[in-house]
This record gives sequence, structure tokens and C-alpha cells, in this order.
Amino acid sequence: MVKTGLDRTPFPLSKLLAHVSTQDINYSNSIFKQIKSPNLYMFNTMLRGHSISPDPKNSLLLFNRVMAENRSFDFDQFTFISVLKSCTNLLEIQAGIGVHTDVLKSGFGSVLNVMNALLYFYCVCGMIENVRQVFDELRLRKDLVSWNTLMGGYLCVKEYSLVLELFKLLCRDRFGDGVSVTTIFSVVSVVGHLLNESLGETIYVFCFKLGFLSNLNVVAALISMCGKHGRVQAARRIFDENDVKRDVVLWNCLIDGYARTGLLEEAMELLRLMKDHGVRPNSSTVAGFLSACSASGALGISEYVRGYVEEEQLPMDAVLGTAIVDMYAKSGLLDKVVDIFNQLEIKDVKSWTAMISGCGVHGQANDAVKLFRRMEEEGVEPNEVTFLTIMNACSHGGLMRDGLSCFGKMVNVYRLKPKIEHYGCMIDLLGRAGLLVEAYELIKGLLVERDATAWRALLGACRMYGNVKLAKRVKEELEGICENHVADSLSLAGAYVAAGMVADQR
Repeated sequence: MVKTGLDRTPFPLSKLLAHVSTQDINYSNSIFKQIKSPNLYMFNTMLRGHSISPDPKNSLLLFNRVMAENRSFDFDQFTFISVLKSCTNLLEIQAGIGVHTDVLKSGFGSVLNVMNALLYFYCVCGMIENVRQVFDELRLRKDLVSWNTLMGGYLCVKEYSLVLELFKLLCRDRFGDGVSVTTIFSVVSVVGHLLNESLGETIYVFCFKLGFLSNLNVVAALISMCGKHGRVQAARRIFDENDVKRDVVLWNCLIDGYARTGLLEEAMELLRLMKDHGVRPNSSTVAGFLSACSASGALGISEYVRGYVEEEQLPMDAVLGTAIVDMYAKSGLLDKVVDIFNQLEIKDVKSWTAMISGCGVHGQANDAVKLFRRMEEEGVEPNEVTFLTIMNACSHGGLMRDGLSCFGKMVNVYRLKPKIEHYGCMIDLLGRAGLLVEAYELIKGLLVERDATAWRALLGACRMYGNVKLAKRVKEELEGICENHVADSLSLAGAYVAAGMVADQR
């Protein structure tokens, strides 16, 4: 191209960039830098190439650089779609919000593909209110991608009733062409979480009538739904009657349904049947099974499954390792827990949390705190469950200072929003330490004021320390939010006893 002078001709240069940018972004970048006046097509080609490369941040850098220059072209929808894709992959919230502003300023707020890219960006970043706002602004221009993105967003934040509400609206407005596999998958997942059997039957009939039972993902979701409802016979019927290829995912859903229902022997038989059909298990096959075993205390079956893991030579990944750690931890076999935990090459947040939980449950609060600190040192970021686990361990172990420190880290360092369970744990921690007034003020000053569990934790602490005055006040609070419970009266009486007083029987 250089010899013939084509390197100065826009059309062949554009074609070359388009070809190279998806294969060697560094080479295409070197070509792009030599072009004195790149046109919009060339610019978009480079943006797209960077957005799908291992380092999509270069897409944002290029976009910002060109934004600041006196360019000879205006952006189009493909410009914004590519840069939004990079913002999504990088979870660059502020950059994405800035691009949203640029979209509106450039007049692309009415272009559906761009707005769908914005919907997906906000959804991945967990900004569900922004997703809904963009969705509502589309008015009558929404397509199925718009609906599915919002439904998926609500599913991720567990707003199950809103997913069903959207599904009803979608069916009403676009019944003929408005439902896809993605739509159905979201709805079936929601019904599984809601444990609504009658709604589950309705969804199954809906899938049957519209021909979705030929899709493997839908069938797997339906089997999983029935398993969560405890309807294993219905799950088995769906599994047996459909002609889809029965891969490991389908088998896993069926086995998990039997295991979570407590039918462990039947689940073991399915494991053997799966092997007879030539389907090799994976770590997820066994992980769900082990979780059910540990929950039911069936250590004997757990040991059999552990042998099955070794026989099948399944890799000890984070999923399987966490399940085994959790199983032994709940059984009190902490020596085995440590051995398995140390074998894990990759320890994710669930692995650490299971290990911390095992120590906390079995009275080794100091070890739980040491593990939590080691987890932080190794760069694994704790989540809400981790904090609840370590705070419970501190509460039951009398480690008030460590418990308060963990709560402070949760809010101030990791920017996690405490839930009612975390506040309840803090109240229990303060109460056990005798800081009853502080616990009372915490309840009154937070969103747990209407939570009976939090008040009862404080009432129990008042009984322990014989604080009759505060116990009576807490009892009044409980009477204001729920029916009088005999245990509350007994706790108040216990406070009188601890204080060496005679309870007022009025």
C-alpha cells in the first residue's frame, strides 16, 4: 500500500484497519497514529477494536482525546455503543455517566441501540434506578432487548415482583413477538426463587405452548425451579420427556433438586446414572450435593461423595473446595477443613467465608478474626455475608473491639450497606458487652426500629445484666410492633431476678 500510495487513500486504509483491529490491536494502533486526518469510520473502527481487546481502557482514552480535539467529523451511534461497551467492561461508572451526557447532547437519546447500550451499562454497574429511568424515557420505542435488560437487572437485585410485573406488561403489549428465551429464563428463575407452585405450573404451560421446551437453558431453568419447589417428580418428568441433549447442566439441576429436598440416596443414584449415560460430572455437580449433605448432617453420605470426587479426579477448584470446607466445618472437623482449605490454589470470598464461619460456629473466634485479617492481606475483598459471619463470631466469642472494627470496615472501607442482620449482630455484640444504652440508641437511630429480632436481642442482654428499667422500656417497644410473646415476658421476669427484685405482675 505504501509503494502504490494507497496508504494515503481513505477507503483501503479503512478496510485495512477494520481487518486488523479485531486481530492485532497494537498493529492497527500503529497504523492509525500515522493517519493525519482519520475519518469517522476509522475512529469507530479503533474504538471498537479497543473495546473488545484485553485492555478496553484505551478505548476511553482515545474517545476522550478526540473529544478534546477539533475533529472534522461528528460522532454517530456506533461511537457511543463502542465506548459504552468499554465503560461496561471496566465498570467505569463516572465515565459511563459522562458518556450518557454526551449521548443526550449529541442528539442520540432517541436512538434505540445507543439507549439499550446505556441500559446494559447501568444494569451491569448495579444502578437499577438509572436503568428504570432510561427504560421509561424510551416510552414506545422499547424493543425486546430493552425489556429483557430491565428484567435481568431486577432479577440481579432480587426485585422478583417487579420482574413478574414487567413480564405481564410485556405479554400484554407485545405478546406475538415480545417473548424470547432470555425473557423466559428470567421469569422461570424468579418463580423458582418465589417458591410459588401454581405460578410455576402456569409458566411451564406457557413454555410448552410457545415451543420453548426445545431450548436447553429453559428446560434447565424449569427443572431447577421444580427442584426449589420440592417437586422432584415434576422435575424428573421434564427431564425425561424433553428431547434436548441431556448435558451436565441438566443433570446438575436434577441432582441438585433431589439433594436439596433431602432425597440424598436418590441423588446418589442419579450420580451413578449420569455416569452410565457417559456424562462426566463437574465441580458444580458435587458442590450442590455436598451442601445438601452438610445442611442435613449426613456426614456418611458426604464422605461417600468425597470418595466419588477422588475417583472421578475432579479438580479441586474454588466451587468444589468451598463446598467441602463448608461440609467439614459444619461437622466440626476443623482439622480436615484446614487441610482442604490449604489445598485450594484459588481461594475466593466464599472459600474464606466458609472457613471463617467454621471457626466462629465452633467457638474459635480468635482464629476467625485471624483468618479475616489474612483474607484482607491476600487481597480478597469481603462481602456482606463475610462481615455477618465474622461479626457473629466476634459476638459469640466476646470480641467486642474486633466486632466493632469489622463493622466500621464494612461501612467506611468497603462501602457496603449493612442489612438488618448486621445491625442485629451489632446490637447483640453491644448487649453481651453490657453496653445496653448504646445498643438501645443504635436501634432507635437506625432502620431496625420496627424489627422485633433486634429488640429481643437487647431484651435478652437486659435480662443477663439485670437492667430492669431498660428491659421494661424494650418490652413496651416490642408490644408496639408485635403481639405479646410469652418469651418476652419471661425475659423481663429474668431481668427482675438478675437484679434481685420481684417482678411486677400487672
